[in-house]
Amino acid sequence: MASDISIILLSLRVALVATAITLPLAMATAWLLVRRNPRGRIVIEVLVSMPLALPPVVIGFGLLWIFSPTGVLGGAIDGIFGRDVVFTWVAGALAAAIVSFPLVVRTFIVALEGVDIRLEAAARSLGAGPWRTFYTVTVPLAYRGLIAGSLLGFVRALSEFGATIVVAGNIPGQTQTLPLGIFTRLQAGDDDLAIRLIVISVLLAVGSLLVHNYLLSRARTGERDRNSARLGAI
Repeated sequence: MASDISIILLSLRVALVATAITLPLAMATAWLLVRRNPRGRIVIEVLVSMPLALPPVVIGFGLLWIFSPTGVLGGAIDGIFGRDVVFTWVAGALAAAIVSFPLVVRTFIVALEGVDIRLEAAARSLGAGPWRTFYTVTVPLAYRGLIAGSLLGFVRALSEFGATIVVAGNIPGQTQTLPLGIFTRLQAGDDDLAIRLIVISVLLAVGSLLVHNYLLSRARTGERDRNSARLGAI
């Protein structure tokens, strides 16, 4: 049975990689929905939210079908790199990224909606390109919400179970994350060891959520202050 330290380190690695995968995709999706308001927005929003509605095991099965050696991408990856993705920690990170993706997108949408588009327009009128405007105006104004969304995605990735166990398995020392370790120890009747991992999970979740809620409250306070300033200028 894997040690607590190895389980914690593996869980943090999976959650961090999942968050790194999610962030650019979530930002691009949120920016598209908020700034472009594309046709078929409702379809995009439904697709983005699907991982929240589907049982995680369905997501795991879909990844297993795609990345298995006979799957759509699995065969190509095996041919290029000479190794499988399924039943590795990478598969667990992919599963966690997909499950946490909708939560990150929704938080990023709220963060971007709080940015005054007139400030972005002013930067563009002064010669700043789209990327420079994004990094020098949009991100600094929305950073609290963006960090909060990243933390929320990290916490969700850290707690992922259903999709992970299907596509990555429950291999001690290789794919056994905190939820899987707790499940295994409860099955084995090691309640004391399971409780120890549960306590660690709770501490990690509470710490991340406290920072997440603090940043969101600061973001809301800043938005109220900006609205008050606008009213005072009228």
